[in-house]
Amino acid sequence: MTNALSEGPIKLIAAYIASGIFPGASFAVINKTSVQKYTMGLNRSKPVKIALEDDMAYDLASVSKVVGTGTVVINLILSKKIALDDLLIDHYPDFKGDGAAKLTIRQLLTHTSGIDPFIKNRNALAYDALRQALNQVKATSEKVFHYSDVNFILLGFMLETLYGQSLSDILKSEIFLPFGMSHTGFVAPENTVATAWQLPKGMVHDPKAQVLGIHTGSAGLFSTVDDLVAFAQAYLSDNRYLALLEDYSQTQDQRSLGWDLLALNDAAVIAKRDSSQQWLIHTGYTGTFVMLNLIRQQAVIFLSNRVHLKDDRLQWLVDRNLLIDSFVKTMEILGNE
Repeated sequence: MTNALSEGPIKLIAAYIASGIFPGASFAVINKTSVQKYTMGLNRSKPVKIALEDDMAYDLASVSKVVGTGTVVINLILSKKIALDDLLIDHYPDFKGDGAAKLTIRQLLTHTSGIDPFIKNRNALAYDALRQALNQVKATSEKVFHYSDVNFILLGFMLETLYGQSLSDILKSEIFLPFGMSHTGFVAPENTVATAWQLPKGMVHDPKAQVLGIHTGSAGLFSTVDDLVAFAQAYLSDNRYLALLEDYSQTQDQRSLGWDLLALNDAAVIAKRDSSQQWLIHTGYTGTFVMLNLIRQQAVIFLSNRVHLKDDRLQWLVDRNLLIDSFVKTMEILGNE
């Protein structure tokens, strides 16, 4: 396993650290029963350099969508406690926005809701005002793929109504405790990696999560490589999740429930219906991603703080996709060993 990784992703990550794309990274690779974990680079490089230690916590950003809210909703659907095409308002009547009468859970999970996420002066709103504004956003009739945090924020609000608890408590009882994730939550532990160097250590990077706190369905979770290995292993060991290897979006964009489907955009894979080449994947703004190959029993967890010194998002998308591609190719080699 080590040689393929060293010549592929590890070499690329080292180059990214050397060029300042991120100070450091913690990552893990699961190949069937084997788990390899790595720590490279620095925790922070400004105002002073601090070493990166094993199993530090990172701001997951949008990876929170699948580690938290998304998986709870998926489990409710798989256990038939709610239905994929149920209306949001049937479970969360507080949503009053235009188009509410036709907005479904499927559309929220696949980012095909047509929601216009614009909220005037959003970053100046306190909790009550922001929640009220989110309950009034417009769901347009244009049901095409448009990625938006609001979809998962509303799903989080729905879960709080269904359970009668805060989202934080729901995630703890439904995901973190049963999956064995003891260092994951909305409160950053002491050994948290610095995100943007201007922010106090442990302060979440996402501005909506800064306001919504433990009620945020779209971001805001902190976690470690060890906890995300446990999360991935829970998915790999549960055959119910094989149902996610389908396109649920009902649009031209291929999306699973909560997750993106990496290989379904490849026409050759679709034609062969080779599910062994399909990866469930979700990325996060701060430089994080989780990848699962349910058929080959493989996973990749990657955590970095790429917004530590700068936030060159467009260049990061290029660099990130090269790294993901390197992991995909390497994992295929490992799967054939």
